[in-house]
Amino acid sequence: MTRSVAVGVIVGTLFAGSVLADELFSLKAGYQLLQPSGDFAAEVAGVGTRIDVESDLAMNDSQGVVAEAALNWGSFRLSGAYLPIRFDGNSTLTRTLTFNGTNFTLGSAVNSEAEIDFFDVGLTWFAVNLDDGPVRLQLGPEIAVKVVDADLSLVAPAASLQESEDLTAPIPTVGGRLEVGLADWMSLAGRVGWIGYDGNQFLDADVQLELSPVPMVGMYAGYRHFLLEVDESDVILDLRFSGPYVGAMVRF
Repeated sequence: MTRSVAVGVIVGTLFAGSVLADELFSLKAGYQLLQPSGDFAAEVAGVGTRIDVESDLAMNDSQGVVAEAALNWGSFRLSGAYLPIRFDGNSTLTRTLTFNGTNFTLGSAVNSEAEIDFFDVGLTWFAVNLDDGPVRLQLGPEIAVKVVDADLSLVAPAASLQESEDLTAPIPTVGGRLEVGLADWMSLAGRVGWIGYDGNQFLDADVQLELSPVPMVGMYAGYRHFLLEVDESDVILDLRFSGPYVGAMVRF
């Protein structure tokens, strides 16, 4: 799935839902900081090095924007989000690495980059939807489709070596969402989605605090954690990303 098609699916899905119901619609834009850990490999005929993003490549944190649109329709919540993840590093290798059939030898200066575009479309059914008390409580299951579009590359300029590998994987997840309205202007939300199959695993967990001191306008802050374990078509990803985010939102 291309990036433009994925964005179109998210926007089109949300627009279609908004035509059917005149309910709360929200837009969010924020800034996400993610710290990477774990390793990856690109093998040829089963041969390749598991490359550690910290000790081998000294990759920096990812800093970038995140955007989300959501439609609340009765007991249902439909959302679409986009998060670009960018890690890069510059290191002198302390061991020889074999990546996509190419050897990057001990002592080589290597530039590395991981570009991951993350798309997320989710539907929540609030089986528990209590809003007639001092605290509003919403709790229910959520199904989602996450699309991971990853591009990994290593470059050794002095040796004129450059290799890259890409992987696009749609990942369905099952999980749940909890929202607690502590006051008219403050709420707390938690969300988790997971899937595991054939040795692959994906986990997306998120907790967020929303503040709306002014009607229809507010701010939010939270913390997100990803676990991505994929072994497909000679590409191995065993990565973890986690970090805080902040942003602003509007509702209408």
